[in-house]
Amino acid sequence: MSQPKHPAHYSYSIYADSATAERFDDSHFGGPIGRLVGEMQEGVLLDFLGDPPPPTALDVGTGTGRAAFAMARRGLRVTGADASREMLKVARAHAAEGGLPLAFLPGDAHALPFAARSFDVVVSLRMLMHTPDWRRCLAEICRVARHRVIFDYPPLISFAALQAGLRKIAHGAGRRVEAYHVIPAGAVNSVLRANGFEITQIHRQFALPIALHKLIGSRPFTLNAEHALAVLGLLRLIGSPVTVMAERRRQ
Repeated sequence: MSQPKHPAHYSYSIYADSATAERFDDSHFGGPIGRLVGEMQEGVLLDFLGDPPPPTALDVGTGTGRAAFAMARRGLRVTGADASREMLKVARAHAAEGGLPLAFLPGDAHALPFAARSFDVVVSLRMLMHTPDWRRCLAEICRVARHRVIFDYPPLISFAALQAGLRKIAHGAGRRVEAYHVIPAGAVNSVLRANGFEITQIHRQFALPIALHKLIGSRPFTLNAEHALAVLGLLRLIGSPVTVMAERRRQ
């Protein structure tokens, strides 16, 4: 296994904790809004994969394996990679329970242990925002993808930017929080172009912060409010996270 490039970064220490790994799915995808977030995330992923889907996939920053499982159920041969051995333990246990034939391997997104163009599609959800060097990670995702990459990120122009700023303040005060960063869309485009990819599809999930939706805890409110904001055009302007599909340019 390649060693973490930034071992002091919170993304390594927090996810290396066994208790965090065990409760990850409940904390992120539990409750009415957590389940809705997961359903929407999986729906967008499967839509981007198309029909028929590509034969092979790599899920980078697989965590407990949610995206990997969704792709495996669709018939893809899936490998999941993550820097956290504790998260991988949970993913392997879930795979065994569900009888899903996936391979879960340790691997740091800054230096993936795979040859160039090893997988037809490379997926990475809810990871770039937590990496010390998201540009390097995105470049690695592109390197090992044969045809297509699918990933998401919280854009700079969104309510996520406010939450990210508050978390950085809390982190600076010594609190144990995931002090993620927001990412400019232009910078994402630049990294993709530099690595031979062009964006072909974009999906924005929520106009309002997910944290607010979870605080209210009402699925009908979330669906109705987000529909109204989409009609007003706000989802297109400030929706977050942004899920992107990009395809390798033909040489």
